[in-house]
Order: sequence, then structure tokens, then C-alpha cells
Amino acid sequence: MGLGALHGEGSPMVGGRGLGVLWGENPPWLGSGGGLHPSLTSPLCSRGSPDWLPHLRLLPGGGAEERAPSNPLSPRHCQPRRHIVFLKTHKTGSSTIVNLLHRFGETRGLRFALPPRYQFGYPYPFQARRVKGYRPGGPRFDILCHHMRFDLPEVRRGGGGQGFYFSIVRDPGSLAESAFSYYRGVAPAFRRAGSLAQFLAAPERFYDPAERGNHYARNLLWFDFGLAPPAAPGPEAVRAALAQLERTFPLVLLTEHFDESLVLLREALCWAEEDVDAFRHNGRNPRAVRPLDPSQAARLRAWNDLDWQLYAHFNRSFWRRVEAFGPARLQAEVARLRERRRALAELCLQGGGPVEAAGIPDEQIRPFQFGQAQILGYALRPGLGPAEQQLCTRLVTPELQYKDRLDARQFGANGSQGAGGGRGR
Repeated sequence: MGLGALHGEGSPMVGGRGLGVLWGENPPWLGSGGGLHPSLTSPLCSRGSPDWLPHLRLLPGGGAEERAPSNPLSPRHCQPRRHIVFLKTHKTGSSTIVNLLHRFGETRGLRFALPPRYQFGYPYPFQARRVKGYRPGGPRFDILCHHMRFDLPEVRRGGGGQGFYFSIVRDPGSLAESAFSYYRGVAPAFRRAGSLAQFLAAPERFYDPAERGNHYARNLLWFDFGLAPPAAPGPEAVRAALAQLERTFPLVLLTEHFDESLVLLREALCWAEEDVDAFRHNGRNPRAVRPLDPSQAARLRAWNDLDWQLYAHFNRSFWRRVEAFGPARLQAEVARLRERRRALAELCLQGGGPVEAAGIPDEQIRPFQFGQAQILGYALRPGLGPAEQQLCTRLVTPELQYKDRLDARQFGANGSQGAGGGRGR
């Protein structure tokens, strides 16, 4: 299969693979083993020797030293991007991206465009006035990364005019299954169906596009990108919409190739390799995930036809970017990313991996549970030193609690509603 081919179709989607591989299948040139380096037997992974972790090079006050990207295969001269707009799409692994953006911005004292609660008026289109503290001509925000329905003029008005825009997409054959599990309580079309199989047997029977909440039930990616259904049949309107999106978003990541996506993101942002280290966030318990058979995945793609065309478009652009980056170079950097993640898990995590929410005593790092999904989180290993505790806490803090912390930093301790209400997931 060539690099420009659609790698998503027909491949198994999300599966429980531990921390070595977060999502999906490896591209053919990575091999079945994913190019992993030696596991936790490596001296790098010794609990008693964390000094190798570049994350721990912290400045007084908790900041991090700005440094050139640590890529020995391709040294570059560029400045790390600090003005960023991330369109956080639903059920794509976007919460993990938000965590690394939170960490990058917090350690450098950057200003976040924050919603009053946890999203920017979703499902209504983004409006600049919904950014907390926004005023025309006021202070500029550096990072915009929380849930919204995209509206380019308003995002530019809200401070994203000169930012680097990127997003992430997922094969609707698996995205829609996750949405059914997560949003069944708020999408009438899902709620009326007794099961996903019943919904797929006759989706038109359950779906009314005019009902509030049913945007979760069809073409959710298309909706999140701020697009309306084409007014006229035919491919021309779809192609025009996708061409406009590609002009706006120079980089769109793929959930199914998450680690490769992190490497391409690091390259585009001119960040250090360790800046994109992350644990998976907002992931479901694998025991609660029912694998789809090929016919179900095909029906989900057909029902979410606009999402499928959007995914196919950005799948092709992703593999063009891989080809330009260099497959061998990418393979080597992915291996280093996975080795660092394994070492961080050994250093930080009680049990070395994700656990159910009930097993996390600290509510500040316990993930919010929504709908029927069983969301996993992380318990920290006891006995961490101060720098390790700071690093590990940042790595495992869920999106909602992290947003509250950033809000308190920017607006004071009483400037944000606590994590107990208005989540609007």
C-alpha cells in the first residue's frame, strides 16, 4: 500500500495495547512491533535514575527552559511556535492533545483563551465574546484549544489571527461507535435506539436533524469544523469546503496513527521531542468497547458520509506529509517517543498504566465520568520527589481540572466555576 493510500479503511481500530501504542494500527513501514526500543529493562527506565528525563530540567518557579528541538537526525534552526489554535474535535483523542498544550503553555507562562466553563458555547458556532477576558484590542491570547464549533472569522477576532491552526480526525467507522457510547444520553437519535446495531439497521427511523443534540449522531466531524450540509447534491461543494479547510489547517492529525501524528505536530511547531510526550486521556475502559465487524463499520461510514469524505481528504494529506518528513526518520522518532512514554509510565504511574476512576483517590486527577462510557485515568506512584511530582501531575491531570487550574492562574482562584458543574462534554 502506498503512502498516499487510505490507511484507515478496513483496519481494526481502537484496541487495548497498553502505553506503548495509544491508538490503532501501525503503518506498514513501522512493522508489526511498532519499532519499539528495549522495554523497561533499559537503564533509561530505572525508577531511581530519572535525571535522563528532559522534562525535569525545570527552572525556579516551575517554568521550563526553552530549547531547540531535540532531533539528532535533522537539526533545524527555528523558533518554537507559541501562538496556536487547536480545533478540539469530539471522540478523536483530542483530550490528549489538549493536555500537552496545557503543559506547554503553563510551563512557559502563556495566556490561554479559556471558556467561562469548559467549552465555547458548543454546539453554537464560536464567538470571540465567549472567550473569558476578551475585549477588542485587549491582551492577546497564545493558545486556543477547548471545544468549539469552528468559525474562522470569530476565531481570528478572538485572538487566533496569527496562530498555527491544526486539528485531528478519526475514521467515522469507529468515531461514531464511540459517540454512540458517550452521547447516548444527550442525542435523541441514539437514545431511541436500543443498541448500536438497532440504530444501524435503520438510522433514518431514529434521526431528526432538527432535534437538539442530534449533531452527535451524524457527521460530527463535519459539524465540529463549522461546516453545514451541502445545499446542492454533488461532489463540487464538498471539494470546495475541504479545500478551504486545508487552507486554514495546514496540519490535521489522524487518531489511528497517533504517535506518528505527535511527531509531525512536533515538527510543525518546532518543539522539542519531549514536548509532545503524553499519556492517553479520556480513554474508555477496553472492556466497555465492543469491536465493530466490517459491515457495521461500513454502514457507519455510509451514514456519516460527509465525515468519511473529510477523513479521506485529510488522510491523504497526512501521508503526503509523512512522505515529505521521511518514513525512516519518522520511525526512529516514534520509537524514541514510545520509549520515553514507557519510562514516564514507570516513573509516574501506580501500576504502570491506566486505572478505573474508583482507583484514583485524588479528585484533582480523577477523570470525569460521562454517559455510559467508563473513562480511565491514572494514579500517581507514591514517594515522588518535588520535580517528579510536578511533572507527573501535569501529565495525568484531566482536561477539566487542568482548565480550572489555568483559569485560576489567569483570573484568580475565584475566577472560574469549579469542576463540579457545567462540563458540557
